[in-house]
Amino acid sequence: MSSRRWVVVVPVKEATRGKTRLADVLEPSARAALVRAMALDTVEAVTGCAAVARVLVVTGDPVVAASAGRLPRVGVLAEPPGQVGDTGWAALDRAAAAGVRRARAEAPGAPCAVLLGDLPGLDPEELAVALAAAATAGDGSGRAMLADAEGSGTTLLAVGSGVAFDSRFGVGSAAAHQELGYRPLDLDLPTLRQDVDVPADLARVIERRVGGRTQALLDRLAPLPIPWSGTGGVS
Repeated sequence: MSSRRWVVVVPVKEATRGKTRLADVLEPSARAALVRAMALDTVEAVTGCAAVARVLVVTGDPVVAASAGRLPRVGVLAEPPGQVGDTGWAALDRAAAAGVRRARAEAPGAPCAVLLGDLPGLDPEELAVALAAAATAGDGSGRAMLADAEGSGTTLLAVGSGVAFDSRFGVGSAAAHQELGYRPLDLDLPTLRQDVDVPADLARVIERRVGGRTQALLDRLAPLPIPWSGTGGVS
């Protein structure tokens, strides 16, 4: 891949449709608030990464769109319209593809990455490490990926200039992306791998402390009825 600075695409679901697997510990309005807080903390962290030239947020959520658009070097793209029979994951794949197309139109020749918007503790330096590793991935595919903390999902996809982009986000996406030719990055990057899908993920986030918006929300909601709390490490 090119070593030029990256354009990072962050697809974000409309908040009321997000994080349904947290329904046992958060009521609907709190889940929506969490989706928005995590997304904006993720985007702000990406803007702090020296390897990133531009961030594109693809979303149908008006609150995320308005707030993200006020951040430096961030553009906002409306989520593409749905199709009959769509699943939530199909919509996410479509949003990611639309973001990559726009990124390539705005910055021809720049490498692109797709980063999911539920990484509220993201350290910009960890993202820089991952993007540097992706840029030098030597298998010739021009594609790299980073699995989530649990190992079966995906938090980051990276493609070089001119390399076709496609994605298969959802349950088992790490294996699906490898089948598409993405090379897994074997990196110890806990804040870049710790997404939030289920209550155990939320427990780890609470232990670690995270970005300002998410932390303020969790402080207001505390204590949460989470039945399990890990040791703070990445599984």
